[in-house]
This record gives sequence, structure tokens and C-alpha cells, in this order.
Amino acid sequence: MSKREEQRKIREQKQKEAAARQKRQQFMTKLAMYVLAPLVLAAVVYTYLGQGEVYSPVEISETDHTRGNPNGLPLVVYADFQCPACANEYQHMTQAWNRISSDVQLVFRHFPLSNAHPHAWTAASYAEAAGRQGKFWEMYDALFVNQSYWSTLSPAAVEMEFDGYLTLIGVDLEQAHLDLEDETLTQKIRNDQRGGNRSGVRSTPTLFLDGKLMPIPRSARDIINMVAEAKEA
Repeated sequence: MSKREEQRKIREQKQKEAAARQKRQQFMTKLAMYVLAPLVLAAVVYTYLGQGEVYSPVEISETDHTRGNPNGLPLVVYADFQCPACANEYQHMTQAWNRISSDVQLVFRHFPLSNAHPHAWTAASYAEAAGRQGKFWEMYDALFVNQSYWSTLSPAAVEMEFDGYLTLIGVDLEQAHLDLEDETLTQKIRNDQRGGNRSGVRSTPTLFLDGKLMPIPRSARDIINMVAEAKEA
């Protein structure tokens, strides 16, 4: 075989390899368009829509737990049931409540810091289960009042303790256990936390009064004063 013939065959071989690569690339492009693209789109839709809506501190939704004056200033609290600082805020809020309840709509949103508080997610879930039977605020009280005790328990023991609270406040325990397995209950907690993250919540408790980030109150008087100042603004 002459050298020229050999070079010609080498060129032909390279051309064949280039054509084969082009066909593979075209195939992969079509695969991405017809197979992978819908999967990516589905993932994006799930991420932004499937997980449910999240709300800012100036938006109140039907899924929020609220008390007080529906037409009052929104007082949104992001909290963790196992957080000691949240238990302090709860005490201050309870002491101030009679003075401010006609002026604010208190909104509780979950923000469990599970890395620091191993029972926080379980507590939030039990509060949601109680809420499905119209007993959220009763469970809210029970969890914060008894926080120093149940925080020391094992995971198995803490669930038994929470079952006891549900029974005491008049919740159907069997139905509550079914609700605890419901993904939409879990998603409610996630959405509260996602909304908090978007709003700049980084620790608990975090309070927003009429959409404005407030300092952590150190007393009931702090809460009463900040509500009075917001009313005059």
C-alpha cells in the first residue's frame, strides 16, 4: 500500500469516527430533550410548587396558627419548642397577652433547630397533630410549660410524654398518631421553616411585628411597649 493510500484510509477512518461521534451527540441531545428535560422540569415544579406555598411575616395564611384580633397587627413568631429562649419568650408573651390580645394577631410558625434540639421536630409534629383537632394552642402551652422536663428524655420516652399531653388536652390519640404519619403535616413544618429562611430567620425566637423584625423581648413589658409603639407608628 502506497503512503498516499494509507493516508487516505486514515482520513476516511477519522471521518467515520467523527460522523459516529456526531450521531452520538445528536442522540444524547434528543434524549435530553425528550427524556431528561421533562424529569428536570418535574423536579423544578416539585421544588417550587409541590412543597407548598411559603409566607412572609406580612402574609397570614389559612394554615397558620393564630390567636388574638384577626384585624390586629400581625405578630409573627418563629420558634422551636425545645429552645430555652423560646420558652422565655413564651412566658413573656403569656404575661403580656391580656394587655395586647386586642391589638395583635399572634401567629406561631415552626422553626425547629434539630441539630441543637433533638426533640424539636417531634414536638412540632405533635403540636400540628393536636392542631388538626383544634387543640394547637393547648399543646403549645403544654410543650412550653413542661419543656425543661421533656427535653431531658429519650426519643421513645418523649413520644410517650407527648401522648400524655395529647390525652390531657382532649385529643383523640389514635387519630393523632395517624396524622403524625401524614406527609402534609410534615410539609407544613418544612414550609414554615422555608418561609422563615427566606425572611432572614437564623435563630429562635424571631419576632416580626407588622412585618418589622423586632429585638427578642426580655420581659412582658418589652412586648407591651413594642406593641404600643407599633400602634402609634
